[in-house]
Amino acid sequence: MYEVMITLFAIVVVGYVAGRLGYFENGFDRHLSRLVINITCPALILSSSMSGELPDRRYILPLLGISILTYVVLTAAAWVLSRILTRKVADRGVVAFALVFGNVGFMGYPVVASIFGHQAVFYAAVLNVVNTFAVFTIGTMMITGGEGSDAERFSKKVLYSTPMLSAYLSMLIVALGIDNIPDYVSQPLTMIGNITVPAALLIIGSSMSHLPLRALMGNLTVYGTTLFRLALLPVGVHFLCLALGFDPFVTSINTVVIAMPVATYGTILCLKYNRDTTLIAEVTFITTLLSMLTIPLLVLLLR
Repeated sequence: MYEVMITLFAIVVVGYVAGRLGYFENGFDRHLSRLVINITCPALILSSSMSGELPDRRYILPLLGISILTYVVLTAAAWVLSRILTRKVADRGVVAFALVFGNVGFMGYPVVASIFGHQAVFYAAVLNVVNTFAVFTIGTMMITGGEGSDAERFSKKVLYSTPMLSAYLSMLIVALGIDNIPDYVSQPLTMIGNITVPAALLIIGSSMSHLPLRALMGNLTVYGTTLFRLALLPVGVHFLCLALGFDPFVTSINTVVIAMPVATYGTILCLKYNRDTTLIAEVTFITTLLSMLTIPLLVLLLR
């Protein structure tokens, strides 16, 4: 598991170096972010539900249920905590996004596989259906609709965007138990989807390259957000779900998934909607770095 975390963080470092060397000039990172959102990410979402023989279907509905509950709780907590963690109204949306959305698709899958086995990737994919829906609806509203600003408001077109359409189709495949998708359909989607992880991490690194080194060290807002993102919120949700009677296996997978560092989509959405990437890049960097310590510690708690 440590190897997985170090590998992913190394790609961020490569993106940082590439950005410093000028490989992401002339808006290349913005074009790449649009490619990730509109093409490679939808392919990743679809391919995650085309895994051949389906694992135990008894977990599908509990996973969807616990995921919906989780994002309701996290969104409510983020609304309160973002007002405590920062006094800057313009930063509250970014802080809220960071508190709610972890790097499920990019880091969640390999980490879950290393802890629970390869078959558990499917369960993480089921959880990711709700996460994807929330990122491109609630998450977009957080990034673009900050209080007291003239930022763009949520557009209903987001509900019909390429990532959302792929999420709907993926959910349908899971619900109907379709497990015989032809290879000539699933394999190209898998190959295209595999671009998402390195591309998104390179974008994060590139965004960091525009920051002064001092900014990468973070501040009180960044470290407060990190504490809740990596530790307090996942542990709190874990014991809440156990108290509500959710299956321990389902609860454990859900806890690991939401304990990921800040979702790379935060940076990508800021780029797409021309928002300042400074804060989101800082908190993404710090949470990605510290998650190499917090995730193994969290696994010890689950055991």
